[in-house]
Amino acid sequence: MPTHRVLRRQNRFLLIFSLMVTAISASPVSARVPDQYASGGNSQGYDMAPETRLEVVQAAVAALPASKVPGPFQANWDSLKKNYQVPAWFNEAKFGIFMHWGLYSVPAHHNEWYEKHMYGADRQWHVTHFGDQEKFGYKDFIPMFRQEKFDPDEWASLLKKSGARFVIPSAQHHDNFAMWDSAVTRFNAKQMGPARDLIGELAKSVRAQGLKFGVSNHGIENFQFINPPADLVARLKAKKADLYDPEWADFYNVADRSDEACKKFLVDWYLRNVELIDKYQPDMLWFDNGIDQRYLDPLKLQIAAYYYNRASQWGKEVSLSTKKAAYSPSNQNTETIASIIDFEKIGERSPSGIRPGAWQVDEPIGSTWGYTEGMKIASPASIIAKLADTVSKNGTLLLNISPRADGSIPLEQQDTLLGIGEWLAVNGEAIYGTHSWTSFGTGGGRNEAGTHIRFTVKEDNLYAIIIGAKPGAELLIAPLSTTTVSGKISQTSLLGWAENLAFVRDQAGLRLQMPQNLPASPAYTLKITGLKMNSSSATRSGNPTW
Repeated sequence: MPTHRVLRRQNRFLLIFSLMVTAISASPVSARVPDQYASGGNSQGYDMAPETRLEVVQAAVAALPASKVPGPFQANWDSLKKNYQVPAWFNEAKFGIFMHWGLYSVPAHHNEWYEKHMYGADRQWHVTHFGDQEKFGYKDFIPMFRQEKFDPDEWASLLKKSGARFVIPSAQHHDNFAMWDSAVTRFNAKQMGPARDLIGELAKSVRAQGLKFGVSNHGIENFQFINPPADLVARLKAKKADLYDPEWADFYNVADRSDEACKKFLVDWYLRNVELIDKYQPDMLWFDNGIDQRYLDPLKLQIAAYYYNRASQWGKEVSLSTKKAAYSPSNQNTETIASIIDFEKIGERSPSGIRPGAWQVDEPIGSTWGYTEGMKIASPASIIAKLADTVSKNGTLLLNISPRADGSIPLEQQDTLLGIGEWLAVNGEAIYGTHSWTSFGTGGGRNEAGTHIRFTVKEDNLYAIIIGAKPGAELLIAPLSTTTVSGKISQTSLLGWAENLAFVRDQAGLRLQMPQNLPASPAYTLKITGLKMNSSSATRSGNPTW
């Protein structure tokens, strides 16, 4: 083997070994527990970001209008880090409603990425049900997205009854359609489709119920969202139809993906966010994966500074929420700046143990994020178990619902939301404003069924949320043994049902029997007083401290 090839292999080995040693020596033992904190950085590749370069992004920033707002926040990492803090309302909330609400609910097929699929894997399904793409493109769903049954007051009342403390609808998904009354883009819900300012109406009704209101913007992912095969491209180009119709070029962003087109797109993305900020004063501005890439940092910094300075003028506590390491120049999600980390779906991507600081996980109520025909809806019991698990690990659950194209929320989803709300009306004391204990619980690991327990803390009260137990069941809570936790328990009570439950505490744990006359419930909450509890791990930055 040639010497230079041997040297390259040796150098590569030494580099990998060096990185491994550095990572191990720099990380605390607890941080090396697999998946405990779901720590990590951005994905390799573009991860749905516009496939561009730093120079193009810098040119877009230079082209932005003079829209800077006076205030303490400057468009740099040091300023954001110095002035930001996690809103107090977020640390209190613990449960919010997310929403995939858009044009994709018209075909209601496959999932919320229908636009991508109809020009690719689901081409034939689309042709069978709606016609050839040159005659019926994604744009032709806009007039069918009527929202005629949308009643924002009814929605807000339902979401209040669910027990959620904040609501984040999708103001714009990957398909580039704005769900608000926009002066930036003509492709919006006020000028097309329902002819209503959907975001504005919902914001007013939600806030009238005393809930916080935010918006999600997935729009950065539109620039290269559609990638049709060569034969379809040739057909549409030849006829100047749909994706290659000049009238719809700015909607699809397929016909021109030059540097200049990307620059224009990035300026448009910035202006849409500024408009959302100014018109609706969102309590949270949520971004999807597409903004992760580091070359987008100059533009993201501009948005952050604008948003936080506006909020300073309003006298409101607000926050960005982003995935992976979007707002982390170190490329580690445990070092995020001016943003609350969000994890997509409970499971391998989210913390498996207690993660100090502030974080949230978005979880669908059904088998798809956007509404699809025949989607399966989770039961209240399933979501309650996920809520308890998330909060016990110091997180916040952002539960996604899927409205129909006519503006209705399907009854199955309503039933689940109301079931969660009924449970929280009794057990909310163990959820709202709590933080994690020294242990998140016992049993009920991923893919593990049966009775299990999740712990939360508020002041000097320890709550044991008992999931899956039946009335009359005998329980042993091993983490509360006299050899594990010092102090004396003065009282145990079952929230909403029983005071002063009899118990025995010894070296094996806390033993008690559930009352026989309890109504059936997905979970019961044992309130335990008398023990000295740990303090909250909340941090100003939202990042975990080791």
